[in-house]
Amino acid sequence: MAAESPPLLSLVEEFVSGLQDSKAKDAATGKRGSSVLCVMFQGRSRLTSSQPHTRARGVQLLSDVVQENHTALTEREVELLLAFYENRLKDHYVITPPVLRGLQALTKSRLLPPGSAVSMLRSLFQDVHVQSLMLAERACVYNMLINLMDSREDELKGLGADFVFGFVQSMDGERDPRNLLLAFQIAKNIVVRGYNMGKFTEELFEVTSCYFPIDFSPPPNDPHGITKEELIQALRAVLTGSPTFAEFLLPLIIEKLDSDVQSAKLDSLQTLAACVGQYEHKDLAEFLEGLWTSLRREVFQTSSEKIESAALAALTALTSCLSRSILNSDSEDSLSTFLDLLLRDCKHHLFEPDLKLVWPSAKLLQAACSASYRASHIITAAVMPPLVEQYNSKTQCSHRRTLLEVVQRFIQSTADENLFSAHKDSLCSVVFSALSESNSSLQITATSVLTSLAQQAGVLSDADIELAVDHLTRLLLTDEDERVSLAVVECAGALAEQHPAAFITKLIPTLKEEIEASELHSHHAVRQRCLAALAAVSVRASVVRESTPVLLDVLGSAHADPSRFSADDAAHACLSLQRIAERAQDDEETGRCFHDVVIPRLLSLALQAALQSDGSPLVEEAVLSAMVPVISTACSRLHATFAEQTASRAVSLFLDGDVSFLPDNSFPSHIRPLQEEEDWWRQSQLVCLLMACVCSLPRSVEVPQEERLLSELEELSCSCSHPLSYTSAAKCFAGLLNKKPQGACDLIQRTVKRLGSELDRPSSPMRTQAFTLLIWVAKALLLRYHPLFSTLTDKLFSLLDDADLGPAAADGFSLLMSDSADVLNRGCHADVRIMYRQRFFSENSAKLVQGFNAAPQEKKPNYLKALSNIVNKLPKQVQVSELPAVSVLGKALTCPDEGVQLSTLSCLEPVLINPPQVLIQQLEALVTRLLALICSPAMKIRIASIRCILAVSHFPAHEVLPFRARVLRALAPPLDDRKRLVRREAVQARGEWFLLGSPGGR
Repeated sequence: MAAESPPLLSLVEEFVSGLQDSKAKDAATGKRGSSVLCVMFQGRSRLTSSQPHTRARGVQLLSDVVQENHTALTEREVELLLAFYENRLKDHYVITPPVLRGLQALTKSRLLPPGSAVSMLRSLFQDVHVQSLMLAERACVYNMLINLMDSREDELKGLGADFVFGFVQSMDGERDPRNLLLAFQIAKNIVVRGYNMGKFTEELFEVTSCYFPIDFSPPPNDPHGITKEELIQALRAVLTGSPTFAEFLLPLIIEKLDSDVQSAKLDSLQTLAACVGQYEHKDLAEFLEGLWTSLRREVFQTSSEKIESAALAALTALTSCLSRSILNSDSEDSLSTFLDLLLRDCKHHLFEPDLKLVWPSAKLLQAACSASYRASHIITAAVMPPLVEQYNSKTQCSHRRTLLEVVQRFIQSTADENLFSAHKDSLCSVVFSALSESNSSLQITATSVLTSLAQQAGVLSDADIELAVDHLTRLLLTDEDERVSLAVVECAGALAEQHPAAFITKLIPTLKEEIEASELHSHHAVRQRCLAALAAVSVRASVVRESTPVLLDVLGSAHADPSRFSADDAAHACLSLQRIAERAQDDEETGRCFHDVVIPRLLSLALQAALQSDGSPLVEEAVLSAMVPVISTACSRLHATFAEQTASRAVSLFLDGDVSFLPDNSFPSHIRPLQEEEDWWRQSQLVCLLMACVCSLPRSVEVPQEERLLSELEELSCSCSHPLSYTSAAKCFAGLLNKKPQGACDLIQRTVKRLGSELDRPSSPMRTQAFTLLIWVAKALLLRYHPLFSTLTDKLFSLLDDADLGPAAADGFSLLMSDSADVLNRGCHADVRIMYRQRFFSENSAKLVQGFNAAPQEKKPNYLKALSNIVNKLPKQVQVSELPAVSVLGKALTCPDEGVQLSTLSCLEPVLINPPQVLIQQLEALVTRLLALICSPAMKIRIASIRCILAVSHFPAHEVLPFRARVLRALAPPLDDRKRLVRREAVQARGEWFLLGSPGGR
């Protein structure tokens, strides 16, 4: 050791003299393992110096070395260091901080000898006044305790209450939030891990509860990141950790609930809810009345929805705790005692439906009701019979409705299935009586109560359900109030899910009869309600099997006799089928129904209509467009086997005229919907149904004869003159292309070449068709990040300068960026990559700006519109970050196209809330353009421009004050606008600009 001493001695000298603090690390890393003893030996004269500061520097060096080498220490070194450090705690106060850092490092060692934790803490508690230390040293003490509690807990528990007393003394007066988190962690360990608190229980509670409720606001840009919520949760874990604190905590909570500070009330209520989960009924007994008084006040006199919700949650938790009490002959039933208080103060308010306390009282009782079966039984037994009696005695419909709503809340507040069985007859009587009334509000409320009762399994008998169906059917067929109809349809759907049999035997036959018997014009609304009801009740497969044929018969009747069923009726029937496809249970039986019945019947009816020359409504675009989502939704949910069969059937029908799977297939022998024949458009437009079948299937389903199908779809889309036909063919082509395995480049290149030749010939009669296919293929490739997409993008950009197709090309960018309803969406299992819009914008916005700058004046609006369409479809947060890069968009406000103006304004509004510097620099031009749009003929543009002007008022005051007078003059006319929405926006905006620069303003 002596041979190695000169270099180490030099390091010690430099550090102790204060010349080089970094030498501590050099000393620590120089001789790992033996360096601690070396430092002690070489620095012994400094450790025993008569100068306190010299001794402190020596101990600091030693502690730094220990911190670096605590894992390499031997057991002998640990013993020696412990003895030294404990002795130094009695030394001068300037030596205490480095001693504590050394002790903290030793508490991490796995070689602490037995009993050392007790010895260390006794010295610490006797010789150190923790709260007189600096923040970092206090943190050392807390971390020492945490380390020892993790590694030497048995020894610490052996200290008994002395350990708790020592910690209480150490923590008392702590103010720093960082150290409080550490102290709360120690206190929680004491409480939760079963340390003996003895006679210091109240002291431990006092030293922690003095911070309750937490009142802490972190400073701006706090580098430590400590939040108020962290402190609240840490303290709450201490206070609620043990029932031994109940006698101290509950009075404190009652006291704090009297506070006028909302955050204190909220914290107290949440703490109450947390603590009673740990308590037994005997811990609460003497505080029940005080707690109830405080909770009742917070609900009866609440000024905050948060406070009310927290009070109700605390009441539920409190009642749940009392419900856990085990009764015996010599114990008091705390739950009954507490519920007596609730019923005494709340029950009578329930029977005063014209007074405002009825709802707070109902909420309190329902909160207690939801806590346990016992509480629900006691409360409902006390409340339900008089509620029913009051309903029968009241004559005003408003009072009856309130009482019914209270009843519904009680039904919803408990999940017990048998609780309301005893009151079933009286409740059903009340509900059916209300459904028989003429008051719409009462009927609507009754349907809600009936729904709640039906969801309580076993409460309603079969006879009750049948009577309910009778009432609902009557209202559906006779009541003209749209609100009642919606409520009835919703109720029927809820009941049918639980009790399908009654709807199969009673409702569906009645609705079918009504649909067939009603006249075209006089009962149109009734027919629509019947169709909606059929969709609503069709959740179970058993109901779907019965309801779908009725809806399909409507389509068949519309085809057979257009004088009785219009195209609108047919479209509504399709809408009901779509809703069934969306809502019905996704099981094999439902899939089989659509696969075997619905889809073939729709295709058959559409084909029959296409082959006839008379005016069947099924050839109308509105009806075919309504069929598409029915088939698309159903196919997207088909199981694998059914999906493959559907694909095979649809392709065989459209390519080969195979009608063998269609019902009523008395069709000509040669049907080619994709090939030109007489009255071709009637058949060719059916390609939209082919699209619905094959483009909505999962990507794992292989479409047969796909190459041939794509070829014929391409031909149809480029050669047909019927818009629905060539557009649907383009969509179908794009939908299939999107799902093809990676590649297909040859097909895409051939298609692009053909489209280019058509688009490059201004005289071509098929340019519109070619453009339609171009834009849909571009969308299909954009969604999946296909490498050939840029080829199509370049072609699309070039068309912005085209005399005929320029405006359509600008609109095409909106299609590229929008979600498509019937194809190329995730619901149809399309290959859609995340953030494709942002990627498209980042790759192509510069091209648009360059094109705008280079375009002649008459073509510039096309570029502005295209750019506006792109930016408008970006997420708002992306708009804010990207808009400064395309400041040319501001010029779009001067474009005469109202669509461009509205799209641009919707882009600008979120950006103006937090404006980039580029917009502030262009404020003169921006304000001028916005004020010019305030008088636009379009109401939406007037509203959007005024909102943007309002946002500009929040720019830095010195920037916008020069415009104040001009803006106020411009906002005067909109105050008298003929549209109320415009006037409202103008009042708000003018008020903000009027206050701008005033002493009371911003």
